[in-house]
Amino acid sequence: MIRARRIGVTAVAALAALAGTPELAHARQPAETRPLATATDNALPPGWRVTGEGSARELVWRSATRVPMGDARVEFHAANRMLGVPKAAKDGRTFRLALEDAADAPLKDLRVLAGGRRLDAPADNSATDGARSPAAPRPSAQVPANPVDPGKPGAYRTVTGEYALDPVKLPGFSAPVEMEAVVVAPAGATGKRPLALFLHGRHSTCFKPGDAEYATGEWPCPAGTEPIPSHKGYLQDQELLASQGYVTVSISANGINGQDFAAEDGGAQARSSLVRQHLARWAGWASRPSTAPAAVRTAPKADLSRVLLVGHSRGGEGVNRAAMDSLYPAPAALDGYRGPVRWKIRGTVLIGPTIFGQNPVADVPSATILPGCDGDVSDLQGEVYVDGTRGVSKGSALHSAVYMVGANHNFFNSEWTPGKAEAPAWDDFWDDEEQRDPVCSPGTATRLTADQQHQAGATYIAAAARLFVGGDDRVRPLLDGTGRRAPSAGPARVLTHAVGARRGAGLLPDGPVTVTGARLCSAIDPDPAVACLDREAAGSSPHFAGWETERETGRRAVELKWSAPGTAARVTPAAPLSLSGAEELALRVFVPPNTTGTRLDVSVTDSSGRRARLGQVTVDGLPGSERTASYWARELRVPLTAATRAGLDLKHVKSLALTPRSPAGRAWLMDAWGWAPGTAPVRAPALPRVDIGRLTVKEGDSGTRSYRVPVSVSGKGTGQVRVHVLDPDTGLSTDRLVTVRPGSGAIDVPVEVKGDTRFAYDAQHDVVVKAVRNAVVGSHRGGVTAENDDPEPVVSLTPVTDRVTEGGTLSWRLSLSEPADVEIWQPVRVLPVTEGAELSTKDVDPQWLMDYAGELPDPERLLSQASLWVWTGIPAGTTTAEFVVPTVKDQVAEPAESVRLALTDDEAEPLPGHPVLTGTVVDAP
Repeated sequence: MIRARRIGVTAVAALAALAGTPELAHARQPAETRPLATATDNALPPGWRVTGEGSARELVWRSATRVPMGDARVEFHAANRMLGVPKAAKDGRTFRLALEDAADAPLKDLRVLAGGRRLDAPADNSATDGARSPAAPRPSAQVPANPVDPGKPGAYRTVTGEYALDPVKLPGFSAPVEMEAVVVAPAGATGKRPLALFLHGRHSTCFKPGDAEYATGEWPCPAGTEPIPSHKGYLQDQELLASQGYVTVSISANGINGQDFAAEDGGAQARSSLVRQHLARWAGWASRPSTAPAAVRTAPKADLSRVLLVGHSRGGEGVNRAAMDSLYPAPAALDGYRGPVRWKIRGTVLIGPTIFGQNPVADVPSATILPGCDGDVSDLQGEVYVDGTRGVSKGSALHSAVYMVGANHNFFNSEWTPGKAEAPAWDDFWDDEEQRDPVCSPGTATRLTADQQHQAGATYIAAAARLFVGGDDRVRPLLDGTGRRAPSAGPARVLTHAVGARRGAGLLPDGPVTVTGARLCSAIDPDPAVACLDREAAGSSPHFAGWETERETGRRAVELKWSAPGTAARVTPAAPLSLSGAEELALRVFVPPNTTGTRLDVSVTDSSGRRARLGQVTVDGLPGSERTASYWARELRVPLTAATRAGLDLKHVKSLALTPRSPAGRAWLMDAWGWAPGTAPVRAPALPRVDIGRLTVKEGDSGTRSYRVPVSVSGKGTGQVRVHVLDPDTGLSTDRLVTVRPGSGAIDVPVEVKGDTRFAYDAQHDVVVKAVRNAVVGSHRGGVTAENDDPEPVVSLTPVTDRVTEGGTLSWRLSLSEPADVEIWQPVRVLPVTEGAELSTKDVDPQWLMDYAGELPDPERLLSQASLWVWTGIPAGTTTAEFVVPTVKDQVAEPAESVRLALTDDEAEPLPGHPVLTGTVVDAP
């Protein structure tokens, strides 16, 4: 290269701070860091690094912007497996995962996911191929209004008060959790009144009054800050219910939100304990009113035999677990409430809920609100509260999914809504002004305002209360897929489907079925040829929300794909189904978002071969984009009268056929049921409950020891669960169906731990469990953790070739004092030269500079100013790795130039006791 001048060194440059200060609040962000590079074939992507020493090694990802504290679980993934759940730092941008949690997984194809949404890559709305969805259509016409509107205020005035009791200690949490609540009740109501309890989700815990941006997830709140009153965000909903005669209470759970990062279940058991602690107090106050707080004494006496639980986000998973624990007690060591159950939960309302365990309570009615523009729990995994109950128990409880087009996650809570909240709040569906979302950006035809969304949410909460607690069947069409709307919900477009109630025999692709003319596909599978929906599809499906394993057995759908009409897709179960007593056949079918007018003929055949065409259905896709979970099933019904006229034996229906009548298209069948109006009595049967525990042991220095994964099977009866055993090295799972009963020891997972004297990370041997039939699962994940007890090898840096002519390659060797069983990562930093001339960015290979610093040579500057902090991996079982600096030859006469290198800690500070080495480059002779 030819340059007019050289760069001289006149002073020693100070090291730039590379890491943010954890103590800084969200509003005071640390300086931006440069991408971090690694000098192995397993190079980490920008924003990733490995820090710490020995067993304290961590995989760290730092976001370019703050990630608000939310309900979806932030997860680190590599390839097709989940590495683990990292802990968020106080800066809201840095996430750390102990490498022991990732076992020995190769750090390839690293991704950060939350609720199915990728956090470490921008959303892509730039449709460029046929797989992308077209622009969202304008909303279709509203469905007919329901004659009874539960969103209308009732006749009672309301009275509001608060109570604060002594905090409680919950298992696994070091700090006590508050017992605080706001009560809204009907004034002047006589007799006992049903009780509705609200539980908010995971949000920031503390704020600083007067500071519009400060919010933190600490607990207890630091000095000078106050708790965020998330529990006061449902006053509108409480006032509506109270006006209709309900006593309502909304409880605070900041103490759980500030500590649940370490809970294997995300805090579900703790939230259940907190809910039941409050219910126990209400039961006591009902029997001894004089002991109640003033806010409770001014309310009518609560009828604890009629309880509705309402949970938002992680609060939804918490009230689901509370319903489970009230019927099937948790192991005492895990539970924060061990008293008697003096209440009866008649139903739950779950708003944008999480369900990490995918363990819904099949025998308690539920209504799950799915916000179409949820930017937090964006995979809408709450659909599992419907789909996951099928075939598990009696099927008499109604489970409804309420899809609310244009609603986000936060605005159901006024304390999470900008302009209404006391503390900092935000729209969780982030908006990019340069690439606006056609469905969910504010101001689009489909996006709801905060007031519209909250009003619609209150209306459907009241509908569930009226049906589940009040038994008013006139509001059932608002929840069960009949296709009616509540006028009080305003312009909100709300769609529903359901399972259970008076639906009879169901045709489920999950079971033993034969499919012709279509494809039986898997909800979760890394193979695109097997999966129902390709990973590259425009958007996602709530029906296919991911779980803990890379694939799942027995979770399926039927995919139809046609280029011309007329070819029937036929589904034949292993045994004929009975549709006797049903009035209609109800199907749950979805088509790609933004498509309209897909027509399907529906026919059935009985065991004698008689066939009847029941009718034709038309299904439209939901408004959707790359960022929405809009592949969601519509409930379609056809009368069975044609089958009766044709003389079919409806007690022995052999097969179902769907025949496309549209020119071309795709559709997915989730299930089909015999349907009749009304609801059925719900009685929870005695079932076995499975909880997986965790055992932590030392690996030892020699020999092999055998341990068993701790498993608790309690309750009564016999059921089936599917047990997945995760390979600690690959993350891949093997599964088997297991019959369980209390005391049987059927889930027996032995784990062998081999002792050695070589350093490695802790090894987790994990098991996850899901209920299949006549069982419930509490703690779904556990296993055996073998702790490493060997010291980490010492790393040294020595020169190999530290003096070269221009165009040569400087090299140094990193050496370990002994081999390790895992890859050891060590950072090397380029320091400023203290004497003589320093190499510049134009003296080294430009591709090397881009690979290791993410920078271009121009403008020319000192090499130490190029943010060269390189993480070098020494592969497992070896003791050395090379660090090289390739130089380039130029035609400028110049003095010798040098580069200085040092081993550093994870904050880029040179390690004490290790020499700083120098490499020198001279002109070619």
